[in-house]
Amino acid sequence: MTGIRVLLVDDHALFREGLALIISSQPDLTVVGEASDGLEAAVKAAELKPDLILMDIQMPGMDGIEATRRIRRELPSATIVMLTVRDDEEKLFDAIKSGAQGYLLKQMQSKELIEMIRRALAGEVAIPPRLAGQMLEEFRRLSRLEPREESEATALTGRELEVLNLVAQGRTDKEIAQSLSLSIHTVKTHLRSILARLQVSGRKEAVRLAKGKGLLPG
Repeated sequence: MTGIRVLLVDDHALFREGLALIISSQPDLTVVGEASDGLEAAVKAAELKPDLILMDIQMPGMDGIEATRRIRRELPSATIVMLTVRDDEEKLFDAIKSGAQGYLLKQMQSKELIEMIRRALAGEVAIPPRLAGQMLEEFRRLSRLEPREESEATALTGRELEVLNLVAQGRTDKEIAQSLSLSIHTVKTHLRSILARLQVSGRKEAVRLAKGKGLLPG
C-alpha cells in the first residue's frame, strides 16, 4: 500500500493530535485533514477524498454513525473505521450497518491500532476479538429466532413497553433501572428481548418501529 490518505475525526483535539502522531509514524499513511464533528467530517471527506477515515462514534451534533452513512453515500470507496471508548453492543451493530469497516476501542495499543487499520484497508472487518465474539453470538441468537407473524413479533410485555417508553424519552440504562426499581442487568435483558421481538438491531429502530405500530405514543 502506498500513499494512503487519512482523515481524522474526533471532538477532542488532544486525542486527534496523538492519533496523528501514530498515523504519521507509518511511511505509507498520511494525515490529510482533521474534523471535530460529524458534519465537518462529511464536508472534509467530500473535499479531500481520503482513502481512510478514523471516526469517533460519540460527538456533539452529528455523531459518527450518521456521518458514516452520509460519507458512504458520497464516497463509497473510503474505508471508515469507528473509534469508541466503550464496547457498546448496540453501537457496534449500528456502526457496521452504517457502512463502517471496523469498530475499535480507544484504549487499545498503537501497534494493535495500526494492525487493525491495515486489516480494514485490506477489506477485512476490523473488530477486536472480544467484540467479534459478541457479534457472532448475536448472529447466532438471531438465527435461532423462528419466523413469526408481525403481530407476534411486536407483542411486547407490559414491562418491556415500560422500558421501551423510557428509552424513547432518552433515559440511560441506569436511569431506567432506577425508575423501574430494576437492576442494570435486568434492564439490559429486557432491551435484548425487545430487539429480538421487534427484529431490529438498535434501540432507535425499536422506538421508531414501536411508535409506527402504535405501541408507544407518537
